[in-house]
Amino acid sequence: MLTINVAVLLAVIIVVRLGRRTHARSRNDEKLTVLIVLAFGVVVAPTAFGQGVLDVVGQLATGVSQARP
Repeated sequence: MLTINVAVLLAVIIVVRLGRRTHARSRNDEKLTVLIVLAFGVVVAPTAFGQGVLDVVGQLATGVSQARP
């Protein structure tokens, strides 16, 4: 039986959609891409990879906020 990882499927869809030319996209097309990316984030967030990304982004945000006078 073939199983499809939803996160991998969404990642492939995102790469394909973002590979298109910018001026060829309609407003509805851009909204759909945003929804797909949000769904990808929700699927990946509870994984170890998602937690690692969250830690890295948190450290970057802390560094940027402390660098300001």
